[in-house]
Amino acid sequence: MALALFIIAVVVFVIADLFIRSVVKKRNEKKLIEEREKALAESLNLDYSREAKTLKRVEVQNPKARILCVDDESVILDSFRKILVLDGYSIDTVETGAEALGLIQQHHYDFLFTDLKMPTMSGEDVAKSAKHLRPDIDVIVITGYATVESAVECMKHGVMDYIQKPFTEAELVEMVKKFLFRRQERIEKELKPRVHVSHVAELSKFPTPEFVIPGGAFISEGHCWLTLEPDGKVKIGIDDFAKKVLGKIDHIEYPNLGMSVKAGQSLFSIRLGKRSLAFDSPVSGRVTELNKYVGEHLESLEATPYGRNWICTIDADDFEGELPKLKIGKSAVSFYQKEIDQFMALVKESQRVGKNAEGTTTEPLHVGQMEGLEENKWNEIANKFFRR
Repeated sequence: MALALFIIAVVVFVIADLFIRSVVKKRNEKKLIEEREKALAESLNLDYSREAKTLKRVEVQNPKARILCVDDESVILDSFRKILVLDGYSIDTVETGAEALGLIQQHHYDFLFTDLKMPTMSGEDVAKSAKHLRPDIDVIVITGYATVESAVECMKHGVMDYIQKPFTEAELVEMVKKFLFRRQERIEKELKPRVHVSHVAELSKFPTPEFVIPGGAFISEGHCWLTLEPDGKVKIGIDDFAKKVLGKIDHIEYPNLGMSVKAGQSLFSIRLGKRSLAFDSPVSGRVTELNKYVGEHLESLEATPYGRNWICTIDADDFEGELPKLKIGKSAVSFYQKEIDQFMALVKESQRVGKNAEGTTTEPLHVGQMEGLEENKWNEIANKFFRR
């Protein structure tokens, strides 16, 4: 009887807690909508013509993103403002491409929405110019059925996607939500071509967009990392440069336990999809231990390839003699910076997103950039950077 009463009390408590949470959530959502409706109404009375003649602006607290929309039809702009402001976005709208280009040089927008068919300056020209002036802004073109082909053509110039008119309120909200997710995903993947020296413990849980070298670790020219253990053994794994530019690793082929290897000979291999890449041993010696953990938990490499994610241990024959070929500290940082510059130069020709008036615009450096390369270019880069 007591147990039954206890169970009933727990169920009642859970239901009450869920009900209270639901009420609070609805109340907060209602308050947000009221605040956004107020901001929308107040914006109609404000004059922003000093920045752009047709500019109308609505700003909300903690916006999901800042959006600039350009269209020569005011009714379309009114719809964008009402729908997206109520969904939590800050919106600027203008009626000409020239005004839009002027604004993106003054403000930090996440998105630019531009109609394709506009007088004086077409949406295609707005898109090209915007990507040239601010490559960090994601451009979405607004198009009717008759100009879908032109919208697709714009995507060759760095446009993220297009919205086809007419659209419903729900469709617009859902599409912008997807665009925001794609933008956030891209930003998270983009790498900063800087080299950061850090303690391994700092990298045990979270990935970093910078290239990282642990303090005290040696880096080989074939992009293995090494640490000398107190017992004289050498732990070896792939470094951060290799992990980031190669992308998702699907399998590790370990060396044979007890095998002898010379520096420069193949030590272990990794598989990436249908491709395989062998890493050369940075030192000579006998393989004494294999780290099966990392092979069984490849997802751990997404945070860091260092620390516990070593691949094998070698009892080195002549570590001191082979030491001059390894990099550590400032020399490792300098080596990384040169490698990054050379890598970006080689990839530049094979990962174009279009041309603008000034030349060619390329994708920024991002995680797994080699994944999209054609076979010949992939092999060329793999041989240049990892088989030395």
